[in-house]
Amino acid sequence: MNFNRISALMMRHLYLYQRSLPRLMDLFFWPILEILVWGFLSVYLEKMNLGGLNIVSLLLGAIIFWDLLSQSQKAVSFAFMEEVWEKNFLNIFVTPLKVSEFLFSTFFLGLIRIVLVGIILGLFSFLLYHFNIFQFGLYTVPFIINLLLFGWTLGIFTTAIIFRFGSSAQIFAYSLIFLIQPFSAVFYPISALPQALQFVAYLFPSSYVFEGMRAIIHNGVFPLNYFLLSLGLNLVYMAVIFFFFYKAFYWVRVHGRLMKIEG
Repeated sequence: MNFNRISALMMRHLYLYQRSLPRLMDLFFWPILEILVWGFLSVYLEKMNLGGLNIVSLLLGAIIFWDLLSQSQKAVSFAFMEEVWEKNFLNIFVTPLKVSEFLFSTFFLGLIRIVLVGIILGLFSFLLYHFNIFQFGLYTVPFIINLLLFGWTLGIFTTAIIFRFGSSAQIFAYSLIFLIQPFSAVFYPISALPQALQFVAYLFPSSYVFEGMRAIIHNGVFPLNYFLLSLGLNLVYMAVIFFFFYKAFYWVRVHGRLMKIEG
């Protein structure tokens, strides 16, 4: 694996943000808008004094963590889609670039995105609603890493789907993250779901992250069991999705469908 090729591909995507308002809006404007909407709602609910719950911390913490997961998935999916839209996909893979190097470049892009979005959303939530996401210190770092890994895995999965079924399947790059949101227990505990859906929720690493986040807010104690369960599921899914991705890429290459993806 060559880090020079990885960094070159990263720079190729980072340079796109310099003069692209839509890309900057996707990175900053929409997450900030979400903070405003959910912040106003949390302030309203807090004024209703619902059983002494810390509504601001619960809702704003949840939306910040959710945006981190979303940005991690988008970094992978959209990096791939950029190459499809610009008909550059075939060009990069006739170079010595390896598939693993392409994937790792998207991982680091996701890391950059969640750091930037996390800082921006943390500052806005503190200035507007006096909520300090950084007050929990290093407790949140292991869960953020799990969100990064799960988002990366989702992005690789959507990329593999597009490989296998062509650019007509690119809707998954936008919609998959929202399909898992109801089962990720973002704004409510898993116990709030019907019994049958609780089993589904326990299959997602993200649900343990949000349950763990709420445990930190309520008790100020790091829930090791949630972290280990989330990490274990992430590792299993990463192994399965990597295998699926390489099989899809091999199928596309053997059947000569690289050009068809760009169609």
